[in-house]
Amino acid sequence: MPSLFSSLVLPSMLFWWQVVAGLSSLSEICNSTFITDALPVDAYTGIEIDKTSLIVNQLDNFTVNSGGAYNICNITFSYTHVGRDDTFQVNYWLPDPAAFRNRFLATGGGALMINGGASGPSDGPVYGAVSGRTDGGFGSFFTEYDTDGVDLLANGTLNYDTLFSFGYLAIHEMSVLGKALTRSAMQMDATAKLYSYYEGCSEGGREGWSQIQKFGGEWDGAAIGAPALRYSFQQVNHLFSGVAMQTLGYTPMPCELDTIVNATIAACDAFDGRIDGVVSRTDLCKLHFDMSSIIGTAFYCEAEPSYAGGPEGSPHGAEPAQNGTVSAEAIAVARTILDGLHDLSGKRVYLSYQPSATFADATPQYNDTIDAWAPPVDGVGGLFVARLLQQLELSALPTIEGVTYDTLRDWMVLGYQMFQDTLQVNWPDLTDFYANGGKIVHYHGESDNSIPPASSVRYWDSVRKIMYPGMSLHQSAEALGEWYRLYLVPGAGHCSSNTLQPDGPYPDAPLAAVIAWVEDGIKPVMLNATATSGAYAGEQPLCAFPLRPLFVDDGETMICEYDPDSLDTWFFDFDSILMPVY
Repeated sequence: MPSLFSSLVLPSMLFWWQVVAGLSSLSEICNSTFITDALPVDAYTGIEIDKTSLIVNQLDNFTVNSGGAYNICNITFSYTHVGRDDTFQVNYWLPDPAAFRNRFLATGGGALMINGGASGPSDGPVYGAVSGRTDGGFGSFFTEYDTDGVDLLANGTLNYDTLFSFGYLAIHEMSVLGKALTRSAMQMDATAKLYSYYEGCSEGGREGWSQIQKFGGEWDGAAIGAPALRYSFQQVNHLFSGVAMQTLGYTPMPCELDTIVNATIAACDAFDGRIDGVVSRTDLCKLHFDMSSIIGTAFYCEAEPSYAGGPEGSPHGAEPAQNGTVSAEAIAVARTILDGLHDLSGKRVYLSYQPSATFADATPQYNDTIDAWAPPVDGVGGLFVARLLQQLELSALPTIEGVTYDTLRDWMVLGYQMFQDTLQVNWPDLTDFYANGGKIVHYHGESDNSIPPASSVRYWDSVRKIMYPGMSLHQSAEALGEWYRLYLVPGAGHCSSNTLQPDGPYPDAPLAAVIAWVEDGIKPVMLNATATSGAYAGEQPLCAFPLRPLFVDDGETMICEYDPDSLDTWFFDFDSILMPVY
């Protein structure tokens, strides 16, 4: 077996499906009578299932989000908690019994939603799994956590039931009930192994880690992308860009910031040994690119009319044409944002995005009253502060006037204290999951403009240090890589490919890699990924961190190298905060 620290090649992935014999047809099990008898009424103490709420219907040739058409049984029912006046809905998809492969798949949400909000937990049929989702008790599968009456009962009154539900409990309950339903409805023998998997990205990634960290012994594997770890730090960090502009006294035009991003991509493209329009080594970009070289670059963007559906669905006001040259003041703003939040004494509070990520949090707002661009008040960060920290029934933080770097630090720490047991999700001791033989594929776009990839690196490093104390980086990374592997995706944005670097690769099917690892022992030494366009379209497998990609032979061959100098750019000392921040 090759060392993690050697040049690696992608292994072929083979799946050996074991057909489950003796099951009924889908039409025989997909009816209210059969499913009523299969409901997991005794699976979870304190939960009462409402049998009258059961809805069962068969969907034939249903096209799932990830592609392909499948016959499935769509099941929804409600339950309540004894002693509480609440209602939770759960939704499960059962595959055709002939396609069932002894698997249960839990899925998560995104943004402020506890589930994906689409037509259902759609990846289950692809893998022969029963899959499930929950509405978190919020009244609908399309309700966001920040809606009135969900996170607040009134000004100053946090709804702690929904806080715990959103934080981790609803996903856990859905999974326990779902696994019991799977065994019963799919007529599994009591001794048969049921594999339990989780898949999610962004908020769904945070939810996935909440399950692995709190209920590790109940899971066999997880494919987790760009998780919103350290919730209070992540959400408040969205406000940092606006506060940086306010503090530095300069608000760049959006076109000016876009020019900085595009120039950075062009300048840092070749550092990985290949010119392909993709920054595969943002760490080398940090070390070797002088952003001041962009000063004086001309930019121009046409005027934009007002329209209804701006960011987060809000109205978008008219914007004038933008033209000029990139200023030293704009470069100072960009550098400050990428350097990450420091307190007013200069001590580091948190980390930030990699060069080549767009300045999504820094999109200035045009104020036609004063005919000038104004620092933004990020909607997600502002919502977190207004509703969860200040506990006010506001849809946004009205202003950042008077907010300093120290204010942001204090908000991060306050949220750390308030939500450590619910939303934070940064517990690094994964002993139960490891002891259960669990496997994790964790991936993160290197040009993510919403959740910094260094956030994932920090968590990986925290697990490494806690689980393997006293070992060198080489030794502990090798040991950790036997069950938990992190992959940074060159050029990729937040949970997707990137329009500014469209020729970059993106993971093909992370969950498939997890399943092959768990069930067949095929460790994803490199993770399958594909570039869909460009001169190098095709397979472009991903290196497992801490190895970094490097192209040799005039860009034709990729190796995974260990580069200690560039690795130092990924690790940070949060010396402004006395408590450990894993």
